[in-house]
Amino acid sequence: MNTRRDFIRLAALSGAAALAHRQASAADAPVLDEKDPQAVALGYVADATRVNKAKYPNYAPGQACANCQFYQAKTAVPMAPCPLYGGKQVAAKGWCSAYAKKAA
Repeated sequence: MNTRRDFIRLAALSGAAALAHRQASAADAPVLDEKDPQAVALGYVADATRVNKAKYPNYAPGQACANCQFYQAKTAVPMAPCPLYGGKQVAAKGWCSAYAKKAA
């Protein structure tokens, strides 16, 4: 006989397994190539110090993927997925013209 307690235990384990799978999937995502058409369209560079400031005058020192609202990492990691690039991993030190400062 299944009890409510068994159901709750099973639900918690299922949730933890799904979260672990999602984190593993994100880590397995391919790394975004700067030559990718979407990356070129948005001016993505893996190192924000190489931003073409003449072409992207909105760039400001200190802006980087790691502090952008689209960067999908909860902790400080060198790469994480970005939904703008189909979940491909972008560099924490990278930048693109879609940069939007993460809310504090």
